[in-house]
Amino acid sequence: MTIRRGSLVTSNSDVTLPRSDVDYTDTYINGVRYRVRTVEIPGPEPASLAVGATYDATLAETNNLHRRVLLICGFAIFASTLFAWLLASFAVRPFKQLAQQTRLIDAGDEAPRVEVHGATEAVEIAEAMRGMLQRIWDEQNRTKEALSSARDFAAVSSHELRTPLTAMRTNLEVLSTLDLPDDQRKEVLSDVIRTQSRIEATLSALERLAQGELSTSDDHVPVDITELLDRAAHDATRVYPDLDVSLVPSPTCIIVGMPAGLRLAVDNAIANAVKHGGATRVQLSAVSSRAGVDIAVDDNGSGVPESEREVVFERFSRGSTASHSGSGLGLALVAQQAHLHGGTASLQDSPLGGARLLLRLPAPS
Repeated sequence: MTIRRGSLVTSNSDVTLPRSDVDYTDTYINGVRYRVRTVEIPGPEPASLAVGATYDATLAETNNLHRRVLLICGFAIFASTLFAWLLASFAVRPFKQLAQQTRLIDAGDEAPRVEVHGATEAVEIAEAMRGMLQRIWDEQNRTKEALSSARDFAAVSSHELRTPLTAMRTNLEVLSTLDLPDDQRKEVLSDVIRTQSRIEATLSALERLAQGELSTSDDHVPVDITELLDRAAHDATRVYPDLDVSLVPSPTCIIVGMPAGLRLAVDNAIANAVKHGGATRVQLSAVSSRAGVDIAVDDNGSGVPESEREVVFERFSRGSTASHSGSGLGLALVAQQAHLHGGTASLQDSPLGGARLLLRLPAPS
């Protein structure tokens, strides 16, 4: 560095830098190349400041600075790449867990579970997939139930219809091969008609059982039990003209259920009392409470022995007092409807002297 003030020249080294009229200039001093910048200093006495450095030292410093920048940039790129890789690995981990759990899903007996924790997006996808799998699983269960119902329908139909169909074939062969008197011919024809009616009743009951097993919660609607019993009593007087049907007055009882299924249960209870119990009087009642609704069908028939009160609710089960013309499915339909509504069906002694069929249906949760 060299300072000039008038005729006075001062330098901080053995080298005196020349004065230049431009900001930057290159000059050689003692064979060494210098890069010099001259700055004029205003004041009462003219002065100038010349600052210089050897070209090689400047170039070396610049190259050194370039190397530092490259090293710093390289380290920054490496560090950012490593950080990005670690961050991406952490972010992708929930998706890998989701993929692994998805690969393990099969058609087993247990519902698949998809549990993912971590990134919000992964959790949302897991929840959506869990909901989708649950819907698929529910549909699969309903399909299995439908197939089971179809197999059951075929099995019990084959078992229960074989005997009456064989009897019908025998009677028809007798009619076609033998020349019977008119009275015997009428008796055989009556037997064929009764057998046909029994087969038709059995098929109809089996169809209703299958329909009940395929019902879903979407079929449940608010039902006025008092009105349902009133209609059942009114219709029963037309079906059974000699039957005295009464309804115990009660406040309005509303539950959530299947109107057709509940009506089927009440109608079957009345039919069971008349056909198998020989009842001449039936009384319907409904009692509502916080726990739910109790529907009672009382009759003055022969009743059901206590030892048979659970067995008669099974399919094709007939009590000791039952007639042989029934399908054995009437009370099975009642028990099925009670189960579909989350309740129970039971037989008790009736105040009228016969049997009381009690449907206990819980209140909606």
